Amino acid sequence: MIIDTNENISIITQEKVTVIELVKKIEALYPKFKNQHIIIQLTSLKPIVLEDVTEFLRLSKLHRNVKKTFVIVSNTFDLSLAPEEIIVVPTHQEALDVIEMENMERDLGF
Repeated sequence: MIIDTNENISIITQEKVTVIELVKKIEALYPKFKNQHIIIQLTSLKPIVLEDVTEFLRLSKLHRNVKKTFVIVSNTFDLSLAPEEIIVVPTHQEALDVIEMENMERDLGF
């Protein structure tokens, strides 16, 4: 797991561990990330299936409750299968765009 922090965004890149192990590590380190937006880069894993994405549901809900964005980046996942409660995009740039859009929505009171 590689963690890169840029201003108010933490980018967590998955390297070798399984998705379940990654989720456990993020949960253990969550206090470090709770005040930042989180981007989970899963582009090194092929293919990503629905069960992998749903492993992040609890973290996503927790993070969104504190008014921060939680985005998964995967270019191998069928985006039409993503549950409503979690955001999955195919590129890093789209993840940054989602953070920007959600910040605007929060500023407008949505």
